[in-house]
Amino acid sequence: MSTVFPIRRNGAFGLCRALLFLLIAGGAGLAAAQTAPPSAKGLAGRVDAHYNALHSLKAEFTEFYEGMGVSRAESGTLLLRKPGRMKWEYSSPPGKVFVLDGKYAWFYSPGDPQVQRIPAKELNDLRSPLRFLLGHTELEKELTNLTLAPAANGDLTLSGQPKGQENRVRRLTLTVTAAGAISGIEIDETDGTTTRFAFTNQQPDAPISPQGLHFTPPPGVPVVEAPPPV
Repeated sequence: MSTVFPIRRNGAFGLCRALLFLLIAGGAGLAAAQTAPPSAKGLAGRVDAHYNALHSLKAEFTEFYEGMGVSRAESGTLLLRKPGRMKWEYSSPPGKVFVLDGKYAWFYSPGDPQVQRIPAKELNDLRSPLRFLLGHTELEKELTNLTLAPAANGDLTLSGQPKGQENRVRRLTLTVTAAGAISGIEIDETDGTTTRFAFTNQQPDAPISPQGLHFTPPPGVPVVEAPPPV
């Protein structure tokens, strides 16, 4: 039922007061709708939609690892191009690289005695958050017990247990902007180790040449078929 605001003796003043009430009430309702946080399911859907819509991505990353008596911080540039191509080019330590060329995943650091290679279809390394950044997944189906929590700078976190990784990963947490972009990833493994990625200066649909996502082993360095390094 609609609300009727009587004007009666107040005339135009009463009408203005009624309109002012409607504007305030409508503005408050709009503000509430805009500030209401999404559900875990709703935010997961935003992440899926964001990465499914991308054709390429360029970003700076910092990687933190703690566990087994080791603590290290590394950084570099991430290049992503669909379908299925990705390059993590490290500036610290310089020369370290991880490349997914659509057929193989390649791992190499200068000074290593060999290049490690694994077929892309066999790659299952959550520390190289391929599934989420490549937009080939539905988070709600990949993570059980999905929960939502506030984070710094107005971001939100999505946390859950990756399916099929129960023996290895205790919890996976994604820090997500309101638009669905991943600004951080944290992987807590069952052995007590923790790996965190922070992403900055993200450039959606940046021009990235396919040739820039190709890896050529250094001369004289043998290639071995092996799982991703720890």
